[in-house]
Amino acid sequence: MKPRLPQRLQFFLVYVLAGAVILLLLNSWLQAPTVELSMSKFLDLLRADKIEKVALTEREIRGLAIPGALSAVVPPPASDRLRKLLGSEAEPRVFTVTRIPGVDEQWLVQELQQHHVEFAGRVETTVWRDLLFGWVIPLAIMAGIWVVLMRRLGGGPTQALSFGRSKHKIYDRKELKTTFNDVAGVDEAKAELVEIVDFLKNPKKYQRLGGRIPKGVLVIGPPGTGKTLLARAVAGEADVPFFTLSGSEFVEMFVGVGAARVRDLFEQAKDKAPCIVFIDELDAIGKSRAGPTGFVGGHDEREQTLNQLLAEMDGFDSSKGVIIMAATNRPEVLDQALLRPGRFDRQVVVDKPDVKGREAILRLHARAVVLGPDVNLSVIAARTPGFAGADLANIVNEAALLAARKDKNAVEMADFEEAIDRVVAGLEKKSRVLSDKERDIVAHHEMGHALVAASLAHADPVHKISIIPRGVAALGMTYQLPTEERFLMTRSELEDRIAVLLGGRVAEELVYGEVSTGAHDDLERATELARLMVMKYGMSERVGLATFGERPPLFLRGAGVPWGGERGWSEDTARAIDSEVREILDRTHDRVQGVLTTKKALLVAGATELKRVETLEGERLRRILAGDKLEEAQG
Repeated sequence: MKPRLPQRLQFFLVYVLAGAVILLLLNSWLQAPTVELSMSKFLDLLRADKIEKVALTEREIRGLAIPGALSAVVPPPASDRLRKLLGSEAEPRVFTVTRIPGVDEQWLVQELQQHHVEFAGRVETTVWRDLLFGWVIPLAIMAGIWVVLMRRLGGGPTQALSFGRSKHKIYDRKELKTTFNDVAGVDEAKAELVEIVDFLKNPKKYQRLGGRIPKGVLVIGPPGTGKTLLARAVAGEADVPFFTLSGSEFVEMFVGVGAARVRDLFEQAKDKAPCIVFIDELDAIGKSRAGPTGFVGGHDEREQTLNQLLAEMDGFDSSKGVIIMAATNRPEVLDQALLRPGRFDRQVVVDKPDVKGREAILRLHARAVVLGPDVNLSVIAARTPGFAGADLANIVNEAALLAARKDKNAVEMADFEEAIDRVVAGLEKKSRVLSDKERDIVAHHEMGHALVAASLAHADPVHKISIIPRGVAALGMTYQLPTEERFLMTRSELEDRIAVLLGGRVAEELVYGEVSTGAHDDLERATELARLMVMKYGMSERVGLATFGERPPLFLRGAGVPWGGERGWSEDTARAIDSEVREILDRTHDRVQGVLTTKKALLVAGATELKRVETLEGERLRRILAGDKLEEAQG
């Protein structure tokens, strides 16, 4: 902690400084005003016998005029009224005249003697002024810049040489309350890390057989999956100190600072052993040292920091109980030297949770929330495929805020549904008022998606339809609820997914005989799926089993370099790919058109009901899609 002055002394210094400033201001107001005259006006006053005495220097003439002489030449300053109120002489009498350089002024002495003016000579001493402006002020400015710089780099002017110290945060055993019970949905990752915890608790168990714990553990996963939380849980389970910092905190503007901080971090970790050192966002300092042309070179500070990290990981003994953990969501850009055995030789993948993992995460975050009797966390988990742990925590928090805003005593299922809609599609745009024609088009569009999904064998069931505008450009939404977690998809399932995306566009064609711009996002996603089927999944008989895509040059492959590339197919193959993609889309379009043509009456009736209520879900939606409420919807 930085030393601080006592509070009384601080107040005293402030009062002294304020008093000095006030005295200086009063002195400047109360002193006799000085008027600057030109040489011609000075001579006029001199020859009119209105000068009492003068002092001659090398640069100027300073003198005193008789009362009232200067008022006729120069108007009084605006501050005279204040000087009168303060009791000071308001009329100016002191004047200065700049002497003409290089001109012999012997005649001036004669003029002064002729008019009987008292005069004297004075030699100007500029030593103090030269010392002040030549040395003191420049040195003070340089010292101020140095102090500010040292504060930014080292934490204070008293620690001027401490900017090489690490900026990590240390959590002691008493501060770490996170355990594996606070982590859910990543059971495989927890199982991998149990061995690390067991080693930190019982190191002799592994050392007696000659085993060596991994020096570094690299946690890899998408953002929000709980990588940092897992590292804290490992430290909490092992009951050891936890060093944490981000990779960007090593790098500064000066080359060598990052390397010094790495050395300082490892020295402090060895003193606190057994402990865990956690580096978040490792890619900030661990990027591949091969540049875009394949040659080594680039950011010197980052490269020196990485080299020092590699050297430190080679130099320390993991048997002392220091475990290095790091996290990144970009493993492909890391330098290969970091990933070799002996450094980060164990990689733990933290993927997005499946439906059971999402339910466990929801239960974990819902422990502090008062839930209503109708809340079904299993349904919420099924409605959120692809959500990470942070996304699910946000949904629980949003639902609690919505319930509190409505003055409810518990969070209900409707609040969770609204929270999911907010996260997926954005806030309701109540200010975005659609015309009757636009609402009609959106209703038929969304009902087209829903009817196609309900008619195909491999499509996910429709959970909810809404024509309430949300987010930036969403005028309506059709929500599907997967019945199971899928890791593989067949050609039939992909084609049915494309068919559902084209359902809105085909519905507009059947009802209006023309199309709108509302299907642009559906067409983009459908085209991307069709292109993946042809180029990546080998689902085109004409193109064959070969895969096509952008790839890095040969000398950069395996180096973690994601940029650069070459097209790995000919013009004939490119034409074949485009033809196959269009064939898939056209064939699926015809199939969807046949489905909706047979159900056009149901399409129109469902759209009419959707315009009336704006949102369809649950049992009412299922009955409309099955045609059970057709007559009622038409009426």
